[in-house]
Amino acid sequence: MTRVFKTPADLKTAVGDQLGTSEWLEITQQRIDLFAEATGDHQWIHVDPERAKDGPYGATIAHGYLTQSLVNHFLPEIIDVQGASMGINYGADRLRFPAPVPVGSRIRGRGELVSAEDVKGCVQAVVRVTVEIDGGDRPACVIDTISRFYP
Repeated sequence: MTRVFKTPADLKTAVGDQLGTSEWLEITQQRIDLFAEATGDHQWIHVDPERAKDGPYGATIAHGYLTQSLVNHFLPEIIDVQGASMGINYGADRLRFPAPVPVGSRIRGRGELVSAEDVKGCVQAVVRVTVEIDGGDRPACVIDTISRFYP
């Protein structure tokens, strides 16, 4: 369920809050292959299912940066900042990939509002997104996303 904030300023009252989770998303070989095409990263552990069967993970795995990029898919399902004329992705901090994402896995994002402060005419918010693997004991990705919301 999406956590709704009526205004960017309301973010400042929720620092430290868990924001909830997105829906589950299945990682298909087609998604992995499309990412490989877009980025030029054709490493066999991602795009060669036959060779990957005998590899360290027993199947192909999603690129770490594919997993990271899906955070952008999860964020609107986690947080909705209303009353903003514009929201921009300002960057990210603390990116880690603790566990691989095998093809066929389901992943989702879990959000926590780490900080929110006034910066140059906007509210800058840091949301820590932990990408969970269904049935996994470690996250696939942990990233502190930085967004700016202009009133």
